[in-house]
Amino acid sequence: MYKNLSPRALGFAGIVPSEIIELALSYGFKGMDLDLVDFGQSVAANGLDKSRRLIDSAKLKIGNFLLPIDWLAEETRFKIELVRLGELLPLAKALGCERALAIMAPASDERPYHENFEFHRKRLSELGRTLEPHGIRLAVEFMGTAHLRRDKQFEFIHDLNAALTLVGMIPAKNVGLLVDVWHLHTSGGSIEDIRKIPLERIVSVQLADAPVDVPPEACENGDRRLPGETGVIDCAAALTILAEMGYDGPVTPEPLAKRLTGISRQAAVKLVGESLEGVWKAAGLSPEGKLSAIAAG
Repeated sequence: MYKNLSPRALGFAGIVPSEIIELALSYGFKGMDLDLVDFGQSVAANGLDKSRRLIDSAKLKIGNFLLPIDWLAEETRFKIELVRLGELLPLAKALGCERALAIMAPASDERPYHENFEFHRKRLSELGRTLEPHGIRLAVEFMGTAHLRRDKQFEFIHDLNAALTLVGMIPAKNVGLLVDVWHLHTSGGSIEDIRKIPLERIVSVQLADAPVDVPPEACENGDRRLPGETGVIDCAAALTILAEMGYDGPVTPEPLAKRLTGISRQAAVKLVGESLEGVWKAAGLSPEGKLSAIAAG
């Protein structure tokens, strides 16, 4: 597995690929997330070879891209969105993008649980079939924080077991989970629960820590902390388990910490990179994300 930098996860807006690349290389990241639509506009203006030159020379992997469509739209609109996605996928394949992200809302005002489950099963199956010919896997993120379910008429999937049930009923084998240890924690799960997930269903991973004085069920997304900041969520243990299982994909820090507000992008990436390096070493991982001989023993 490898350290991955996501501008979206750190709240960076309007950042150009050249700046992402410079920040990633400066602070120890081996991969980066990409905005496929923005990059596609660069390709349209400058050509693929010129647009990807910096990525190629930096030898960075493309970690993830957020699905650039409204995949929860009503059926007629979704069909249009699916066509638009198909037009972008050859570019994704050419760039070596292997993972797309889909965020699943934990509650709804429109559909009761069972109806919503079937809706998501069908939509994610269609997305999986669309992505599969291009060698792209889909990482579905469940959100465990209770505040996201408040004032909604119908609750929906917000824990690991239910998320595993959903992806297990999707015929497309390229659909799996985005394992975010924060949402695992806030939904009442534990780091050891990662072992429940079949390796082939772990598509991508996100790390964050939690505050010491807030119980899991009371945490809100703004409470996310830097990996290893408090130790409430044992991010190092999560990495060790993932390495033992053979996971080889991107590991993305997503603190959303208030302490990143008001500091430069460079300072923010430096801070996040140092925190990730700390839990990386505590997990006994090599720079390549493998367990060292001592840790493995």
